[in-house]
Amino acid sequence: MKTTLKPYLQPAFLVCALLLLTAATTKSLVIQALGWQLAKQPLPLQNPLHEMDETAIAPYIVRHKSTIDNPDVLATLGTEDYLQWLLVDPDAEPGSPVQFCSVFVTYYTGDPDRVPHVPDECYVGGGNVRKAGYVDTVRLTRSGQDQPRILSYQHILFGGSDDSTLGGTTDFYVAYLFHANGQYSGSRTETRRILGQNFLSKYSYFSKVEWHFYGNTPFGRVYPDREQAVQASERLLGVLLPALERDHWPDWDAANENK
Repeated sequence: MKTTLKPYLQPAFLVCALLLLTAATTKSLVIQALGWQLAKQPLPLQNPLHEMDETAIAPYIVRHKSTIDNPDVLATLGTEDYLQWLLVDPDAEPGSPVQFCSVFVTYYTGDPDRVPHVPDECYVGGGNVRKAGYVDTVRLTRSGQDQPRILSYQHILFGGSDDSTLGGTTDFYVAYLFHANGQYSGSRTETRRILGQNFLSKYSYFSKVEWHFYGNTPFGRVYPDREQAVQASERLLGVLLPALERDHWPDWDAANENK
């Protein structure tokens, strides 16, 4: 027995064990003293995303609402809080490459340990080729504010095959941004930074807003160029983001006032 315990009674081992125990105890006391909240609680939406008032995003008209019935797909998505709508811009000319818009909004809360499912990876996994990526901006105008708010978003160019088009191949843009813990974020990296610096709140959440435009012609589907997509994005986000803020995303400041 003494031979078995001998290595654990060496001074070097005892000193190391004491240092590790002290560090672990000190870390816990420091976290407690600073008021850090490392384990996050879920923060519910004001209202479910799929219950969005269709009139709140006028002039856009909701053409179709999609639901995910496959449990494996839902498990991969990582949330059941989502909105997947096809919108029509009634002011766009028939056949315009921005007449239709596919919108996909997801919401994650509690202890989200990653920011998943960005189009850069999902579309490539679906057989498309990522050709380029841009950071574009949108001016979000608020009533009562003198200056518009400038938000950045990812604008990714993909190439793929589409048998419905005359040429057989086409390029298309997909755009996305995030709203995390009361802040807008233009990238997955920035969203992870916001989540990682959230020490004092007992809550945490992020939401991803993804969209892309297209049109239908007698020759098949057509897509906007980057300039057209940027202009259409400002029009779309000018109504969609305020509706999400007002009626769906949590009031971050109010939630933390009651902590």
